[in-house]
Amino acid sequence: MYRFVKRLQDILLSGFAILVLSPLLVPVMIILKCTGEHDIFYGQERIGYRCQHFKILKFATMLRNSPNMAGGLHTTRGDPRVLPFGRFLRKTKINELPQLFNIFLGDMSIVGPRPLVDKTFAPYPDEVKARIYSVKPGLTGIGSVFFRDEETILSNSALPPDECYAKVIAPYKGALEMWYLEHVGFWTDWKLIFLTAWVILFPKSRLAERMFGDLPKGFEGVKV
Repeated sequence: MYRFVKRLQDILLSGFAILVLSPLLVPVMIILKCTGEHDIFYGQERIGYRCQHFKILKFATMLRNSPNMAGGLHTTRGDPRVLPFGRFLRKTKINELPQLFNIFLGDMSIVGPRPLVDKTFAPYPDEVKARIYSVKPGLTGIGSVFFRDEETILSNSALPPDECYAKVIAPYKGALEMWYLEHVGFWTDWKLIFLTAWVILFPKSRLAERMFGDLPKGFEGVKV
């Protein structure tokens, strides 16, 4: 029953958001077409529900060949591959809005574990891999809220980005997603929707820790 209600909610919310945000989306598309490398969208293969691959949509914010350049799949603060207008889109998370179409079509949900590429999914513990996509991936989720500034974490680490992600970020992100799977429900999802907007407006806020008091604790090295 919950899955049916969630899918209905996803269709209604994503459809409504596409209509309401179209006055924002259309100018962004025009600016992207006229700047950078003239790409509007960036599509990337991600792992989805039941580990089926799908193509996630984002606004193009980086050089076209970025995955094959220094830095690979991970973006750090001040990354030279990010285009000028792309920096604004990434900071405000507007670059993620095309995923509303992924949600409307059923590839994703509003809330769920963030969909990963094969390389970034590989470092996760096997028990997390086995469960993490028993629900649809989400536009936002507990990992998105707590790792809202992942680029800074990667930039401040003494480790190379790939190693920092595998040894520092992935274990705690995995623990957070496991927590979500244990607490998945209507109110949890709506709290995460609210917190997503909240941390964009107030990035230093610790409200998430107060709203979810039983989150995994004691993981050293992650500053969120």
